[in-house]
Amino acid sequence: MTFPSLDDVLAGARVVSLPMRVRFRGITTREALLLEGPAGWGEFAPFPEYDDAEAAHWLRAGIEAAWAGPPTPVRRRVPINATVPAIDPARVPEILARFPGARTAKVKVAEKGQTLAQDVARVDAVRELIPNVRVDANGGWNVDDAVAALTALTADGPLEYAEQPCATVPELVEVRRRLPGVPIAADESIRRAEDPLKVVRAGGADVAVVKVPPLGGMRRLLALADELAGHGVPVVVSSALDTAVGMNAGLAAAAALPGLAHACGLGTGGLFDADVTAEPREMSDGTLDASPVFPDPDRLAELAAPDPRADWWRDRLRRCHELLLTGADTRLV
Repeated sequence: MTFPSLDDVLAGARVVSLPMRVRFRGITTREALLLEGPAGWGEFAPFPEYDDAEAAHWLRAGIEAAWAGPPTPVRRRVPINATVPAIDPARVPEILARFPGARTAKVKVAEKGQTLAQDVARVDAVRELIPNVRVDANGGWNVDDAVAALTALTADGPLEYAEQPCATVPELVEVRRRLPGVPIAADESIRRAEDPLKVVRAGGADVAVVKVPPLGGMRRLLALADELAGHGVPVVVSSALDTAVGMNAGLAAAAALPGLAHACGLGTGGLFDADVTAEPREMSDGTLDASPVFPDPDRLAELAAPDPRADWWRDRLRRCHELLLTGADTRLV
């Protein structure tokens, strides 16, 4: 199966703007272009700062979902971690209440303008309710700061892992060498790298955090997970602040993995005030059903982005589609 024409892709395109409950990744509104195809719905929602070459992977993932559909699942439900933004500790119970039954929480740390003391207080507040904690620094520390911060953050208990404490592969290797008791997870060093296995070969990661859109689709994620397993590195499937449509792909990929050792970061739908489905996905006992959900026409109309933004997204889609067609591999399955 090859890529559909630009006209076919644009024919099923809908651009939406979702309001968020809390600031996340520095934004309070999430825009996405949804694609309707013969196999269902897909999503194209690379962040605005990404260039076309990077964004093209996200378009390929959206087209795969809408034209090829999901891979064959091996499980019906997927364990999910709670996601705690860089909020005041007093708000932690409110956030965690949106993830009923979650046994793991991912806590954002190293936010610009905040202090290590605030990070420690936030993690401690989470530990009072969910003992299994992982932290995500988004590459925000240098090596010395990462070592100091992770030492402070593990003073009152262990971390499941620290996600992307530093930006570069050599830094991750050094942090892992200096703090052997803190597992290191690589995120940006995998999803934004030309060679996703580089960080693993260098000895910079115990866990790989993988996302469907930047890897170019569900099947590409599964192929990478298989390679990583050969290096003894498990994967955690995470989201890219996806709408309910985009979350279909993440859940489908997680449901198709032969093994799933860690809870997945696919519960960020609770960060939105409104989503494109009539009813939100509901967590039960810390898991989500991997069955796909579909946009509601009324919600699509209600959440439609204003014309200038919709035009911006369609222009971006056109450029990325052209890049995909000039690439070496236009197969979807």
